[in-house]
Amino acid sequence: MYSGRTGERIDMIYWIEGEYIKDAVQEVTYFMRDWRNDLVKNIDLRTVDIMAASHNLLDVNEPYMLLSGYRSPQTNAMLRSRSRGVAKNSLHMRGQAADLRLASRSVNQMAKAAMACHGGGVGRYSGSNFVHMDCGQVRSWGG
Repeated sequence: MYSGRTGERIDMIYWIEGEYIKDAVQEVTYFMRDWRNDLVKNIDLRTVDIMAASHNLLDVNEPYMLLSGYRSPQTNAMLRSRSRGVAKNSLHMRGQAADLRLASRSVNQMAKAAMACHGGGVGRYSGSNFVHMDCGQVRSWGG
């Protein structure tokens, strides 16, 4: 996975034989921080699991581009003032969501893979070329 904003890249194994690797999880949490103000919140590993499972289903070597992971309430409010597509109580603020892009796969392909995981919410944002994945209730939206 790499950050579309900071240019950082992270490639790692975060789970082995049923156990999460503490150092890797800490690195993922930092990587998915709110890049606008550098605030960090623990990332719900169910979201990371959905991201990983979806990526495996897509059979790609290309890492995800992370557009948004954790969002502080301040960042979420700022984005909400600019777009009707930002939820007031976004799961991004709980560390339970990610907005992702792959150059080699369409929004529909990514969304279908995420929905096949039956792990949470999947939003298609075709106009902005990204997919939202979260570990909330199973649901889908967008076109």
